Order: sequence, then C-alpha cells, then structure tokens
Amino acid sequence: MIGGGLGSGGAGAGVGAVGGYGDRTVWRRRLAGMRRLDWTLVLAALALSVVGTLLVRSATVPLLTEQGRDPETFVQRHLLNLVIGFVLGTVVALLDYRLLRAYAPILYGLACVGLVAVLSPLGETINGSHSWIVLGGGFQVQPSEFAKVGLVVLLAMLLGEPRDGEVGPSSKDILWALALAGLPAALVMGQPDLGTTLVFGAVVLGMLTICGVRKRWLAGLVGGGLLAGFLVFFFGLLKPYQIARFTAFLDPSHDPRGAGYNAQQAKIAVGSGGVFGKGLFHGEQTGGHFVPEQQTDFIFTVAGEELGFIGAAAIVVLLGVVLWRGLRIATQAADLFGTLVASGVVCWLAFQSFENIGMTLGIMPITGLPLPFVSYGGSATFANMIALGLLQAVHLRRNPFD
Repeated sequence: MIGGGLGSGGAGAGVGAVGGYGDRTVWRRRLAGMRRLDWTLVLAALALSVVGTLLVRSATVPLLTEQGRDPETFVQRHLLNLVIGFVLGTVVALLDYRLLRAYAPILYGLACVGLVAVLSPLGETINGSHSWIVLGGGFQVQPSEFAKVGLVVLLAMLLGEPRDGEVGPSSKDILWALALAGLPAALVMGQPDLGTTLVFGAVVLGMLTICGVRKRWLAGLVGGGLLAGFLVFFFGLLKPYQIARFTAFLDPSHDPRGAGYNAQQAKIAVGSGGVFGKGLFHGEQTGGHFVPEQQTDFIFTVAGEELGFIGAAAIVVLLGVVLWRGLRIATQAADLFGTLVASGVVCWLAFQSFENIGMTLGIMPITGLPLPFVSYGGSATFANMIALGLLQAVHLRRNPFD
C-alpha cells in the first residue's frame, strides 16, 4: 500500500514536471521568436505610421471643422486601418513563407478576380480612377493594392525554382512570368491606374534582375517598356487628365490653374517649410487646403511645410531603413524563393516611395501613388503591412531548419 502510494505520487509529480517543463519550453520558444524579429524594421515602420497619423490629422482636421463634421474622422479611421494592418502583418509573419509556393496561384487568381470585379458594375470611380469597390460605411477596397502582393509571390514561385542543371530561370519561365504579370497590369490600366502599373513594372524588372536573367532580357524589357509607352501615347490610350499630368510635369507653369496646379502648390508647400518647418498643425498651405488630396497622395507636402527639411529628411531616412532591412533580409534568405519575395517587396516599396516623394518635388509625374506607411488609406495600409509581414516571415526562417 505504502509502496503503491509512493509510486502514484512519484508518477503524478513526474507528469506535472513534464507538463510544467513543456509549458516553459513553449513560452521560451515564443519569446525567442519575438526576439528574432527584425525589430529595426518593425520600429522604422511603426515610427513612419506614428508620423503619418500626425500628418493625416493636420491635413484633415481644418477642412472637416469647416464642414461641420467630426474633425477626428480621418484620424480614427486611419488608426483603425493601422491596427487591422498590423494584425494582418503579424499573421503573415507567423506563417511559413515556404508554403506560399503552393498557394501563390490562388493568391494571384484572387487578385485578378478582384481587378475584374472593379471593372464590373461593382466598381466605383473615385478621383477619376475606376479602382474601388465601395463596401459602405465610408469604407472602400482597392484590389490593385492586394494585386501587388499576389504578383510578388507568384513571380517568386516561377523564378525561384530553376530546373536541374540551370543557374537561373529558363526563357520559358521568363515568358510565363511576363505574361502573367501582363494580365493584372492590363486590368489595372483599364481602370485606368498608371501609377500601380508602373509599380508592377518595377517589381517585374527588379525580380528578374535578382534571379539572374541575362542582360539581353533586361535590355529588351526596358526597350519594350519604352516602346509600349510611346504606343500608349500615340494611340491615345491614356485619359486626357493623365496626359495633362505628364504635360504639367514637363512644364508646370504651362497651366498653373489647371493640370499644373497640384505640382505648383505641392512645391510651394514643401519649399515654404524651410529647414525646421512652421510647426506641426500650423501649416498655412495645409490649413488653407491649397494642395488637394493632402492626406493621401500629397502627404509629403504636409511634412515639408510643417516639419521642414529636417522632418521630411527624417521620413526619407526611415523609409531608407525599411528598404535597407528588406535588402538585408533578401541576402540572408534560406532559399531563392525567399530572396525573391523579399526583393519584390523592396522593389515595390522603393519605387512607390520614390515616385510619391518625387511628384511632390516636381521630379516625377503625378500618378496618385500613396507614400508607404505614411499616407491615409485602408487597402494601401493593409497591403503595406502584409508586405512587412512577408519580410519578417523570410527573416524568421532564414535558417532552413526553422
């Protein structure tokens, strides 16, 4: 009896010990996983989001107050979008990115279905672009933002698995990649959304370069892109307002009250901030609503006027940190697929950042692309955070055995 009691007690203690040890091991692994995140990347994106929230508030409160509406409407929606975006990014970071190979065609297919839906009666025209699906309650979805994610993952799948005996992708793989990238690009051009089409082009060119295609392919793509641009202009495939934007980019003073107005006012707002700016929430150009769509496409003008050269440069530096960490993750990836996923995200964010800031400074045409992690927007914010999650997923599994 005594022996049996001792035996039972010993077994019970053993089970408890094992259970406790197991629980501690799980928590240690979770904490270790948190420590292994690229926290520099996370903090840079978080800092950009905080600054963006302040700039969105500065750009929207005066106008909403004049209209008798709740002045915090845009800020509240922006904060909600950021929370949802960070949740989506966290979920993606926890996934094993290597499994995306199997689901890449599905993601790409869903993206194309969304782009087709926009061109159907479900789509709505906002600011001259038929790119939205209105859900009600003040919320809209822009499928072209999520198409960027689908395109990056699909191209990584196609180009990241060279055949036996081959160093890089075959000509057949490259042609397939170009054809599959051309489908969403054509659907986006039908909206028309020239800015997103240019992002697609930058992603394709960058990922082909990273995967090691021959130089004649790259030269042919650049030449083909220039020829396509000429044909688009020659046959009048662009909307009149898009042609006017390019004309204004070349000579903003030609039509200062029409097509050149946005470019002129953007440069005035940025230049008026000087070195240290006029102070947050004290911008005269911003408060006077001289620059349209200042909470989205022209958010950088708010930074230039109210935070000055120092504040605007800080935003550029933070964006540079995001891109630097993304490139670092690409070079340390466990396989070519991971390298291409990270590289595609970097090409996407780099081109979009350069285009957005460039159009406010007058060195790039106005295309309507938001500034990543800074501009107001739901779909764009979600897509940016998913892209951030993809980078973290590749980083967390840089060891092939993780």
